[in-house]
Amino acid sequence: MRVIAGVFKGRRLESPTWDGLRPTSDKLRETLFNVLGPRVAGARVLDGYAGTGAVGIEALSRGAAHVTFVDKDRRACLLIRQNLERCGIVDGYAIMQTNALQAIERLRGEPAFDVILFDPPYATDYQDALQHVGEIVKPDGLVVLEHARRSEPPPAPGRLVRTRELRAGDSALTFYTCQL
Repeated sequence: MRVIAGVFKGRRLESPTWDGLRPTSDKLRETLFNVLGPRVAGARVLDGYAGTGAVGIEALSRGAAHVTFVDKDRRACLLIRQNLERCGIVDGYAIMQTNALQAIERLRGEPAFDVILFDPPYATDYQDALQHVGEIVKPDGLVVLEHARRSEPPPAPGRLVRTRELRAGDSALTFYTCQL
């Protein structure tokens, strides 16, 4: 696993040493960020279900102003911190060890996010978090859900409405915008 582009391009990231964590592939991350394009520069980004932190680190590498990494697994939070250190990233981020729904609760009242990236384990029930994440994204913001290609995410959870879906191998990316 490596950083694809930006100021940290080519930096290798550590992978998990335990089962149950499925990092987003380099190819799918590249596709995601090609779609996001200039939207990332200067953005406040939430990396929900962060795992290794690769998606959020890619956002920082491409100019995101701040990334909040969220994962409930203590080992994943330590791995994220190690990967940030490997890249020499010392600021512009926060790590929250909690589940996505609790993170959304805690982040209400904070500045809203421009981009929210959700990559839950494919067997995880992410419906409640997806239902409420629209409460912490800017009106012109974007929420991206990575999921198993065979699953069908909801078309309009909470304040969100599905605008696009990309399929790649066994995975898919579903894009949502906020509707007020």
